[in-house]
Amino acid sequence: MWGDSDKPIVVGVDGSRAALNAVGWAVTEAAYRDAPLRLIHAVPTTDHHCGSVGLTGDASRTDPVLVSAEAEVQGAGKAIRFESARIDGNAGDVLIAESSRSLMVCIGVPGRDRLAGRLFGPIATVLAAHAHCPVALIRGDSAVSPGDAGVVSVVLDDDPDNDSVVHLAMLEGRLRAATVRQVDRRRNSWIRRFPDVHVETVAAGTGSPWIASRHDPRGVQLAVVGQADADRITELEVPNCHPIVGYPGCSVLLVRH
Repeated sequence: MWGDSDKPIVVGVDGSRAALNAVGWAVTEAAYRDAPLRLIHAVPTTDHHCGSVGLTGDASRTDPVLVSAEAEVQGAGKAIRFESARIDGNAGDVLIAESSRSLMVCIGVPGRDRLAGRLFGPIATVLAAHAHCPVALIRGDSAVSPGDAGVVSVVLDDDPDNDSVVHLAMLEGRLRAATVRQVDRRRNSWIRRFPDVHVETVAAGTGSPWIASRHDPRGVQLAVVGQADADRITELEVPNCHPIVGYPGCSVLLVRH
C-alpha cells in the first residue's frame, strides 16, 4: 500500500464490460496524474464463498473479476502503479469508504436499455450523493473503451464550486486532447488561462440542444458537473432537461468536495 499523501484513483469492478471500460479510462487518468490505481471488487457479505475482507496481492489472483481488470490495466501499456482488493460489503458503501482517501472513484455505467430508461443505476446514485472525491461515471457496454480527442462539456455558472468544475474540465481537455465545450451561463476568463486547449462556448437557454451527430461527428465523450448537478443528475430520465443536453450516451465526471 502507498503512503497517505499518495492518494489512488479507485475503480469499482464487477466483471462487466462497462467496468473494464472504466478501468481503461482510469489508467489514462492515473498515468497523467502520476497516481496509483486501485481496483476494488466489492462482494455482498451474504456471498460467503467469495472470501475474506480486503484481500490483496496474491489472494486477488483467485478472483476472476480482478484478474480481468488487471489484464485491462496491463493491456493499456502504461507504466503505472496499481493494486487490487476484494472487499466484502455493498458496492456503494465500499466505494464511499474508499472515496474518503482517494483522488477519484470511477465506475462503469451500463447502457440505458439495462437501466430501465434511467441515465444511472443505484451505485452511481449513491456515489453522486455521498462520495468524498470526484466521481467518474463511464458509460458504455461495448468492447471499445471511451476514446480521446472528442468533446468535454461543462456548464459555466455562478455556483460556488464552478471554478473547480471548470478547472477539472480543462485538465480533462488537456489530458485527452479534447475540445472543451463550455455551456455558458457567465462571463469568465478560462480561455485565457488555458490557451492551449480548444474551447467552444455554447449559450444556455437558446431553445435547441446541440445535436452532436449534426454538428460534430466526434460527439461528447465526457461532461464535468459540480455539486448541485451531482445531487440531481442521477435522478434524470431520458429525455431530460439538464443544461448539458443532446448527449445521452456521454460519461460524467462529478466534482465533489
